[in-house]
Amino acid sequence: MEQRLDANAAAPAAMKAVLGVEAYIRGCGLEPALIELVKMRASQINGCAFCLDMHSHDARQRGETEQRLYVLDAWREVPFYSPRERAALAWTEALTRIAETHAPDEDYAELRRNFSEREMVDLTTLIGLINLWNRLAIGFRNQPPVRKATAA
Repeated sequence: MEQRLDANAAAPAAMKAVLGVEAYIRGCGLEPALIELVKMRASQINGCAFCLDMHSHDARQRGETEQRLYVLDAWREVPFYSPRERAALAWTEALTRIAETHAPDEDYAELRRNFSEREMVDLTTLIGLINLWNRLAIGFRNQPPVRKATAA
């Protein structure tokens, strides 16, 4: 596939605004590992190859384990994720699939048990942001770079 459009070149002010939200999320206090898991999970649901490549790479650079990345799609079936991560992943799925789920009360209740009100807003903003990035990358066919294999 070929990239359709360079969003940065076509609308630099729009991309600057989106990057401003990204900068806020990076500094808001949510754990970097949690941020990457949320970005990965939403990107899995949306089928965004560009974002999956980027965020799996970023997560590994931050020390995330291969095992947790490989089984993220089945996070409910394994004990590898903390209660806080599980609440964030459930909320990510609910909001990424909002037309189907309508943000269930049980997911919100679990979110409240694990996050402060500010963190809930920050997490929800993060989920909206990664869904926006997915739509930009998928819509304009952004292609991930070819990475060289690393020694195990």
